[in-house]
Amino acid sequence: MSHAFFSDAAEKVFTGLTRSEQAAVTTVRAALQIGPRQGDPWPEGDPQADGFVIRLSERQTGGRGISVVYRFHPDMDASLILWLIVGP
Repeated sequence: MSHAFFSDAAEKVFTGLTRSEQAAVTTVRAALQIGPRQGDPWPEGDPQADGFVIRLSERQTGGRGISVVYRFHPDMDASLILWLIVGP
């Protein structure tokens, strides 16, 4: 089991989401703890970490579309959710 944390920026956005949107993001966070390499590759500046983005549709969130951008560091066995990008 891996760990998944929010960055300060992601935590701030998370608190402003609706309950259904928070539930969808929480589901992604829990899934990252089980299988940390999910979604589409995201260009990452850190050669020791892998970047990914998971896109949630409006249907999945019960609200707006949300992209969860995160970095997985295999040596630490942890994911850091960098940004939650909320669409229209």
